Amino acid sequence: MTMYDIFFLGGGSHVIVLGVPHGAVQPFSDEDASIETLSHCSSFSDAMSVADEGGEAGEETAQEDLQYKLNVFIDSTVDKSAKTRQGALDGLKAAMATRILYEFISDRRMTITDSIERCLKKGKGQEQCAAASLACLLCIQLGSGVESEEVFKTLKPIFKNILLDGAANIQTRQACATSLGLCTLVVEDDILDVYATMESFESLFMRSYVKEDGSRPSLNPQTTLLHTNALISWALLLTICTGSQVKAVTRKHLPKLPRLLENDDVNMRIAAGETIALLFELARDMDPVSAHLRLGYDDWEPLCDKLNSLATDCNKHRAKTVKRKQRSVFRDVLKAVEERDFQTETIRFSTERMTIDSWVRKRTYDAFREFVGSGMNYHLQANEFIRGVFELGPPVLVDTATLKSMKISRFERHLYNAAAFKARTKARNKFRDKRVDVGEF
Repeated sequence: MTMYDIFFLGGGSHVIVLGVPHGAVQPFSDEDASIETLSHCSSFSDAMSVADEGGEAGEETAQEDLQYKLNVFIDSTVDKSAKTRQGALDGLKAAMATRILYEFISDRRMTITDSIERCLKKGKGQEQCAAASLACLLCIQLGSGVESEEVFKTLKPIFKNILLDGAANIQTRQACATSLGLCTLVVEDDILDVYATMESFESLFMRSYVKEDGSRPSLNPQTTLLHTNALISWALLLTICTGSQVKAVTRKHLPKLPRLLENDDVNMRIAAGETIALLFELARDMDPVSAHLRLGYDDWEPLCDKLNSLATDCNKHRAKTVKRKQRSVFRDVLKAVEERDFQTETIRFSTERMTIDSWVRKRTYDAFREFVGSGMNYHLQANEFIRGVFELGPPVLVDTATLKSMKISRFERHLYNAAAFKARTKARNKFRDKRVDVGEF
């Protein structure tokens, strides 16, 4: 990119060039009329370069630039052009995944929510999927509280309607299954509402269970993926259920879940395996001595044999990457079920580290990472809500010398600088307010 950032708006009618005064709007030729989307990724990297090279002044300029671009994205979510709306949603997603924008978003949360609602109801396919993902990122930014409750109160009925509507776009239903699960985890404080949402997920993935006559249902790959997403979200919500609910759920589903290990789809097999491991872990927490005996589950040895078979799968008809992925997962699942063990993983970010030492923690970590992607380490470092979920305490500030000595990427260094700049600005504003009061007195 050049020093200018370009956004195409209004279905190809105008182009706004950033880097010149915000009011400068210039027309473009008819040859460019087919370009109806917003360029967003490079504009973020340009802003980071300015911030890295310009110190505090650069940070302040980058913040102002970012806020202007975000406002452009928000305005463009109601554009007549579907491509422009799609680009605006993707731009907001990219920003929320890699930055902490609570103060900016808090004041505009209902405007963004209205845009998401409109895109879910009137959009199609990819636009609806992008809107569903944006809803999750919005809740992650706002954290659990009144603000995110307002957002979820509006979007929850829409998610459920789309999820359970057999005539709706299948990709949109898949996205809603994932988004509804995480939004419920973040926002919902009534456990009965959590159970109701879990029942919605059950009504989907249970259709993949083997039938009473022993036959397997014939489903297309897209429907299987919908059921897989529903099972994963159901397992995520299981991590916050009460002990009595876990027992009831385990008695109902553990006898049937192992048959999903025979599914033709590798993602369904993996989701089923990890859910079985999660169920046994939760049962052990309630009764460490006789977890597998008190669940009403008698097929212990056949289950272990099946897991061992998947952990050592040599089926020539499966791709090498599929077999490698499956073996790795089921080795861990087998250890969890048979040896009551978990393969611990350490996540390092900035000067801190976090240990993934249970299936509960793994399922939660994977759910957040699905939406924030490469920004996960930054959210672990600076997002107070996510830090609370993983019991990391308040964000830790690192001095400049230590930051420079650390082997981190330029992008990570910028993200830390942005957080530090925000903290300094808050402190100075408080001091300036006091100074003004003294002057007036």
